[in-house]
Order: sequence, then C-alpha cells, then structure tokens
Amino acid sequence: MVGEIAGNGFCVFIGVAEDDTKEIADKLIRKMLGLRIFADENDKTNLSLHDVDGSLLLISQFTLYANCKKGFRPSFDRAGNPKLANELYEYIIAECKKEIQIVETGCFGEHMEISLNNHGPFTIILDSAELINPQK
Repeated sequence: MVGEIAGNGFCVFIGVAEDDTKEIADKLIRKMLGLRIFADENDKTNLSLHDVDGSLLLISQFTLYANCKKGFRPSFDRAGNPKLANELYEYIIAECKKEIQIVETGCFGEHMEISLNNHGPFTIILDSAELINPQK
C-alpha cells in the first residue's frame, strides 16, 4: 500500500499535457481546493476540502490524455513527456501539502492497482485547457 485516505477527501487523477506549467498547476490547485462539493448542515453543497478538514490522494495518470479518435490503439501524443510530467506532479504534491494536512500519493510511472469508494455524486474534470480558454 503506497497511499490511502479515508473520510472526506478527493482522489485526484493528474494528467499533465506538454504545454502545462507551474502557473497552470497553481490555478488548478486553487480551483480544486476551493470546490464547494461537500454538504453543509442543511445538506447543501457549500463546503470545500478545507471546511471539512479533508485529505487528498494524488495519482499520476498520463492515460487521461488518451486520444481515441483514430483506430483502436490510443495515442498519447498530448501527454507531457515523463520528465515534465513528474516535475509538475511533484510540484502539485508539494503545493497541496502547504494547504492540506493529509496528502497521500501514488507512484509516478508505475503500474498501480487503485480502489475507490466514491461517496456522493461528484466526479469532476478540471482541464487546464478550459482554464486557459474559458470561452471554448
């Protein structure tokens, strides 16, 4: 077992594109940590990860950039090269640890078996391309 969280928290799969930067990662981190998706005392989704003293499980996942438009073998040409991806993954971990008490991780570039119990209706995609060009 490498990383595990329990209780309130986010399991975050992180894919890095070739044109992602630390500035983009900072925007995504700010957005992720500010998402108000936990229920308050009135069962309204008004609370963020900070509000519920939640934890994070951060897992690198280049396959998020799979392009399946042609043929049957996915292309990963939009995924960042491993050196860049690992650098940004480690940067995201370090930045999250400044804000969140419990931050667990997977192993970069390794085959992992991941088990997830999702409590609630939320599975959200935060895409750096949408933050850069919000009109699209």
